[in-house]
Amino acid sequence: MMKNLVSVVITTKNEAKVIKKLLETINGQSYKPIETLVVDNKSTDNTKRIAKQFTKLVYDKGPERSAQRNYGAKKAHGEYFLFLDADMELQEDVVKECVELVSNRKYSAVIIPEDTYGKGFWAKVKTFERSFYTYDKTVAAARFYPKNIFLKLGGFDESITGPEDWDLSGRAEKIGELGRTNAYIRHNEEELNFWKLLKKKYYYAKKTHRYLSKNNISAVSPKTIFFLRSSLYKDPKKIIKHPHLYIAMWLMLSAELIAGGIGYVSSKK
Repeated sequence: MMKNLVSVVITTKNEAKVIKKLLETINGQSYKPIETLVVDNKSTDNTKRIAKQFTKLVYDKGPERSAQRNYGAKKAHGEYFLFLDADMELQEDVVKECVELVSNRKYSAVIIPEDTYGKGFWAKVKTFERSFYTYDKTVAAARFYPKNIFLKLGGFDESITGPEDWDLSGRAEKIGELGRTNAYIRHNEEELNFWKLLKKKYYYAKKTHRYLSKNNISAVSPKTIFFLRSSLYKDPKKIIKHPHLYIAMWLMLSAELIAGGIGYVSSKK
């Protein structure tokens, strides 16, 4: 029996250091057939050259990730869409499990759990933080959608940058239950720079007010205030076993909260 095509849409901008590994893990998926589309936003490194070694479907589009993803969906031929960032890597059964969940259980979309790895102390701290979020619906967002559901929802909201995953996933959950795979996505944090992390939080927070107002979410909620995420307190054994990482995590989250708060307030002036 012929299987339905899955279209994997990857957004890129200067991702030459990480994209090859992602493309290799896509090629190594246990599910076939898959087409891979790379939508690049004015990279000045070798991102596009590397991508073209794996797929002919390489496009140029900006200005932000939401527009890139929607463009990739328009160019895709699959019955299912999987949206990824270039610094991700897939366990071999990710696509297989996603297809099975929407085919057998008729989920409207599928969440793929994520963990991280990288070099240096702050990458280790970020990995530790994300280990608390495996089953936290506050943080997780779907990445896999049947084409008909994606089109019904109207795709990503291009006025939102940063929380666009949460926005689309939340709309999908209103029309059907979200599934969750056992297979993981891994984030390659590389050599995580503390100040770069804060800069990223500041940038995305400047775009957050649109998401919050659209979805009637308070600026003081688990979506925005890390301290309100109950999952960060639910594993005392992990906390006791790694007290130095737990303390460092809260220092990092506090700094991110301040950076995000400054970005959010500055965007409303």
